[in-house]
Amino acid sequence: MPLDPADWITATKDALKTTALGPRAEHRGRVEEIGDGVAMISGLRDVRLDEVLRFAGGQTGFARVLDPGLIGCVLLDAAMDVQAGDAVFGTGEVVGVPVGEALLGRVVDPLGRPLDGKGPVEAEAHLPIERPAPSIIERDLVTQPVQTGIVVVDTLFALGRGQRELIVGDHSTGKTTLAIDAMIAQAHSDMICIYVAVGQKTSSVRRAIDALQSQGNFARCIVVVAGASEAPGLQWIAPYAGMTMAEYFRDKGQHALIVIDDLSKHAATHREIALLTRQSPGREAYPGDVFYIHARLLERAAKLSKERGGGSLTALPIAETDSGNLSAYIPTNLISITDGQIVLDAALFHQGQKPAVDVGLSVSRVGGKTQAPVLRRAAGTLRLDYAQFLELEVFTRFGGMPDGRVRDQLTRGARIRETLRQSQHAPLRLADEVALMLAVQAGLLDPLPLAAVAQFRAKLPALLDRDAPEFPSVLAKTGELDDTTHKDLMDVLARFVTSLADGTAPANP
Repeated sequence: MPLDPADWITATKDALKTTALGPRAEHRGRVEEIGDGVAMISGLRDVRLDEVLRFAGGQTGFARVLDPGLIGCVLLDAAMDVQAGDAVFGTGEVVGVPVGEALLGRVVDPLGRPLDGKGPVEAEAHLPIERPAPSIIERDLVTQPVQTGIVVVDTLFALGRGQRELIVGDHSTGKTTLAIDAMIAQAHSDMICIYVAVGQKTSSVRRAIDALQSQGNFARCIVVVAGASEAPGLQWIAPYAGMTMAEYFRDKGQHALIVIDDLSKHAATHREIALLTRQSPGREAYPGDVFYIHARLLERAAKLSKERGGGSLTALPIAETDSGNLSAYIPTNLISITDGQIVLDAALFHQGQKPAVDVGLSVSRVGGKTQAPVLRRAAGTLRLDYAQFLELEVFTRFGGMPDGRVRDQLTRGARIRETLRQSQHAPLRLADEVALMLAVQAGLLDPLPLAAVAQFRAKLPALLDRDAPEFPSVLAKTGELDDTTHKDLMDVLARFVTSLADGTAPANP
């Protein structure tokens, strides 16, 4: 029905009564130059660092460089429709992201915009991507373990809740797979997992998401994607946005694990933005603050004190090396920031030793303090025995017949190496790892050929569920292994080894 003129006049008068009339200040600037995802802007004198700027066409960016005459703005959207002379407006807000339970099970970009076709995210709050790290007085000791389900990590380089452990290695050596396996292992734990893809190919991100959906508990995961084709600004803010999303759960007293894949590409993006905004280049053309951007990011991972709720945020950043050069600029920076590194070796990878962890170069600076006590006792001198085996193996390649003691060490070391092999996306339970270490350290696997050792490792979880069902439950409840359970377990393992040796082991124990 057409609106009556009298009603229209009344509605207009009512609207005018509630409208604040008067002058309004508007922060308005002008695009002077635009290219490669960076705009140089004049006229916005009151803009602060990291403030969100809005262009006339609706695109957004954030102020990265504040020079007296020009502002370097990094775009967060495609720059195709932005031209020199366009108007730019200050918003007075810094870059923020949505946080909350609604993000769980979602795939979003660094601004929280959905990429999975499931509709908008109903955020509980919006928090800035740049937040101060917890102070020393707000932190607690890192003592609780993170069970990754990866034998070589849990037995030799144990991780703790609140730790920052770098995963570093050459291209295509299994860095992402190692991190994804650690996330899959949290399917039945109380840890929230966040995966941040920075500059990764779409196919690589798709494989990671598929693995989390099929093998893990994707309903307790968040995936933040800033692909290689996205604007440099989105790639730059991605790690900080993921960290803010993870801190929400940490500050609630929960536990979170964040994987950043990878910081080498993030550093390259930072260098690109710095050069485009005319910052002074330093070593390898990186700006002088390249160490600081990663230090302030990774310092936000911490174990909080009881007064702050006791939550934790564990970080697994990934870095890529060139020809195994750990002394390169970015890997050196990250190694000095983090609490240890897991080094993946290309030669081991091509030899079929997967995960291709270099035991000599890898280290956890928290280590035994966070390792489950029962696993630490079961592993015993595993690392020392394995290191000695690797040295002996090199020397015996030159020929000569080693004596009996050396032959025994070589036999045991070969079995240790075989037990450290593990298929991707197949993490083991703590009970499986303890039983495996007890078997190898007791010498039960020494008489077996290496092919039978692989068979033993593959069938071990089903064997425990069938012949020693009380062992996993007791371990889960008490975290300890009493003498009776230990004896019964060793009997089960010994019988199974005997059946493997004489060929009578069932196909599916």
